[in-house]
Amino acid sequence: MQAPRDERSLGELFAELARETGTLVRQEVELAKTEMTHKASRAGRDIGFLAVGGLVAYAGILALLAAAVLGLVAAGLDAWLAALIVGLIVAAAGYALVQRGLTALKREELAPRQTVETLKEDAQWAKEQVK
Repeated sequence: MQAPRDERSLGELFAELARETGTLVRQEVELAKTEMTHKASRAGRDIGFLAVGGLVAYAGILALLAAAVLGLVAAGLDAWLAALIVGLIVAAAGYALVQRGLTALKREELAPRQTVETLKEDAQWAKEQVK
């Protein structure tokens, strides 16, 4: 049993290939947009951790330096030593928050891997269609 023969001309076949390739490219662009939007929203959350960590560290330094330094001075420490102790503790807490945000950002892969893979598959498919 023979398969039915395609009676389309070479021009018609190339026109169909061009239409299908155009559709494929549009779909790949849409996939890339969707993938990058998803990755950008996750990166934005991680950047939020950095910003909040920085603000908390700054606010903590201001409040704790004022209150703790005064408390330690009242307890008998010299003012410079009280300020140094409180400043080191607050700076360490801020550093920990900033490190958490940086670590989360480093883990995040921002390249659109799925789109890259499908583009490779599409290129291979197009090569096979031209043969």
